[in-house]
Order: sequence, then structure tokens, then C-alpha cells
Amino acid sequence: MLYRRFGKTEIQIPVFSCGGMRYQFSWDDAETPNITDDNQENLRKCIYRAFDLGIYHIETARDYGTSEIQLGKVLPELPREQLILQTKVPPYEDPKEFESVLEQSLANLKMDSIDLFAFHGINLPEHLDWVVNGCYQVADRWRREGRIKNIGFSTHASTDLIVKSIQTGLFDYVNLHYYFFLQKNDPAVLAATQKDMGVFIISPSDKGGKLYDPPPKLVDLCQPYSPMVFNDLFCLNDQRIHTLSLGAARPSDFDEHMKVLPLLEQQQKTVEIEQKINQAMIDFHGQDWMDNWDKGLPEVNQTPGNVNLFEILRFYNMAKAIDMLGFGRMRYELLGQKNHWFPGTQLYDTSKEALVSSLINSPFPERVAEAIFEADTIFK
Repeated sequence: MLYRRFGKTEIQIPVFSCGGMRYQFSWDDAETPNITDDNQENLRKCIYRAFDLGIYHIETARDYGTSEIQLGKVLPELPREQLILQTKVPPYEDPKEFESVLEQSLANLKMDSIDLFAFHGINLPEHLDWVVNGCYQVADRWRREGRIKNIGFSTHASTDLIVKSIQTGLFDYVNLHYYFFLQKNDPAVLAATQKDMGVFIISPSDKGGKLYDPPPKLVDLCQPYSPMVFNDLFCLNDQRIHTLSLGAARPSDFDEHMKVLPLLEQQQKTVEIEQKINQAMIDFHGQDWMDNWDKGLPEVNQTPGNVNLFEILRFYNMAKAIDMLGFGRMRYELLGQKNHWFPGTQLYDTSKEALVSSLINSPFPERVAEAIFEADTIFK
């Protein structure tokens, strides 16, 4: 395993982290009494496999159903001096409610302290306000008491809000989305680097393109690597990035990622793959479209029906040019269901005329509207 300094936390963090949102028994912790022996044993094997590989960073959240409770049956068995424990609790308008949930997290995990605490989902301006004007003071008191060692945040927000959160100077690290097929958060990665914050990448293999189940065209473009290995290399060859989350559902889920370690710093091959993928996109869509498709798009709350134009067009570009239809369908289905975690909606009943009228700043109002309607057809 390779390790990097996780910003101002000074933790030597493994370049891969063991994320805890796929191996748990249920997303509802009311199901705790029903946890099966088989499920608990699989989780135990995932954690022990992670430690065998030198992946000492175990990451979970209060809102990951039974994950914390199940980890609480395993983590006390591990050497505490090696374990880097992270959990996340959402901000609340009432700091007392926030502290109550934080107490529950610590009790679930059967630990005396949390190495990396994160506010889970600073996704809206009011979430940042709740942190700055109440919840942060609770977390900071816990840090002074030794129950929290470092304070960060995770986010699915707009880039502007992520940067604004970073610039408060309150945080030691950030969990955010950034990978080959979604690079719009580069300004946030830069801002975090300027503040000497740790940078943790959320779900690069799943949200980053469903890369564990890639289409043949993408497999061919990524040769001699698998798409998952290529994406890992793309992220980790950027020294601003410190660790990638691997949401293991079974011990073998670590195996493909381990191929990355001896390949790091082979930047020439990854650059060549980037060029091949980009050229495939240009060959299908045209240079002008690929340079400008995202220019002048209204924000979700300024779009008729709150249609998420940026994400739908991103999925459309990938599906049409490099056959990433399965990923597009998976993500499109979530629009309208995940509120601030994945804002905006599918097309639903929005008319083409209404869409075009909202695209006055786009260089391609008619083409954008046509692409949105085609995407709605192919993703359903």
C-alpha cells in the first residue's frame, strides 16, 4: 500500500479507503436485530481484507443504515494505533439534535474517538449555515475533549458552494466527487489544496461511471488497463488527491484496485487513454459541442421543471459516444428521488419550447433541448 499526507491532519492515509455503504445489512438501522450471521461475517472479512492490504482507513456514516452498528462489532478487534476511523453525521438546524446523533455514532462504533469526523452532506447553503452557526461549535468542543481529532465535510453540492465551504477555513479535509468523467469540481480541489486540506474522492468506480461493469467500447479505449484502473490512475496521478473510496461489498472487490499501485506515475499511458476517450467523444459529437455543451446552462432551480440539464447532458454524451448507456440509466433513474443529494429531476412533462426558452445563454439551445429529449427516451 502507498500512503499520502492527508493535508493538515498530518495523517498518513492509504491511497485507497474502505468505504462502508455497500457491505451493510440494511439501509434502515431498525433492521439491526435481523442482521444475519452471513452478512456480518462478510463485513468482517471485508475489514480484515482491507487491513491485510494496508487499507487502515475505514469510512462510514450515521446514515448508512446498519453500517456503524455492524462495524462496532469488528473495529474493537483491530489495532487502534493503525485504524483511521471516519464517520459522518449530517448538519442539523438544532445543534442539540446534531450532538445527539453524533453521540449515537460514537456509541454504535464502540470507539472512544473518531479520527476523521465529517459533516455529511453540506449540499445546500442552509447546511453550511447550520454548520457555521451551531454544529461546528459542537464538533470543535468534541475535538478539544479528544473525542474527535479532525473535522471535515462531505458534499454533493455545486462547485461554488464547495469552494465557499472550503474558504471558511474551518475544515481539515473534504470528501467530494472528482474523476475522469466528472472534472467540474477541479476549482474545489484547487481551493482545498490551497488550504492544505486532505482530499478524499467519493465513489470513483460507481458514481465515476459504473466502471465495474464497463461497456466493451470503453474497455477497448482504456487498454492496456481496465476502465477502473485507468480512472484510479487518473485520480491518483494528481498529487492534490490523497485517497479514493472503495465501497467494497465483498473482500474480492479490492483486487482490481490493487493493480494500480505499481502503475502509479506511469502518466504517459494514462494521458494517451484520456486522449483516446476524448477523441471518441469528439468523433461522435463534434469538437464545438464537446467544447461548449455545458456553457450557459441554467442552474437546476432556474430550469423549467427543475430538470438537471448538466447531468443529463453528461450522461447523454457518454452514452452516445462510448456506449455508457447502463451508467446513464442508473443515474437518470435517481433524478427526482434524491433531493439535495442529487438535485433536479428527469424531463417528466417539461416541453421542448419551455426548455429552449430557458437556454438563452447556451450556444446550442435547440440542440440541447433535442439531446435532453433523446436522453429521456434512451434512459427509460
